[in-house]
Amino acid sequence: MLLRILYERHWDKQRVINLFNVIDWLMQLPEWLNNKVWQELKTIEEREKVQYITSVERIGIAKGMAKGMVEGESRILKRQLERRFGVLPEWATEQLNHAKEKELEAWSEEVLTAPTLEAVFKATGLS
Repeated sequence: MLLRILYERHWDKQRVINLFNVIDWLMQLPEWLNNKVWQELKTIEEREKVQYITSVERIGIAKGMAKGMVEGESRILKRQLERRFGVLPEWATEQLNHAKEKELEAWSEEVLTAPTLEAVFKATGLS
C-alpha cells in the first residue's frame, strides 16, 4: 500500500497527511477506504515506534546532548567546590560557566586533593 511505501522512504506523519490532504482535494475516497487508510497509518506508526529523524536533527540532538552533559558536569563540580571551599568567587564561577569538557574533567579530579580553590584551577594552567 502507498502508506507503507511512504514510511519505508522515511516520510514523517505530517508529510503523509499533507499528501493525503491533496489527494482528498483531488478526489474523495469512499468512507470504508478512508477508514482503512487511517487504520493502516496507525498500524504502521505503532509498528515503527520510532519517528524518522533527519541527519540535521540528529546533529542538533547530539550537540544539545553534549552541551547538556557539559552543563551538568559544571553544576556538579560547582557544588563540590562550594562544599569543599565555600562560596565561589566570581572568577571561579566564570571559569566553570565557560569550561570545556576536558577542563571540567581535570578540575573534578583536582577538587579531591587540591589544598585551595586556586590550586584546582591552576592544575590546567587557567587561573
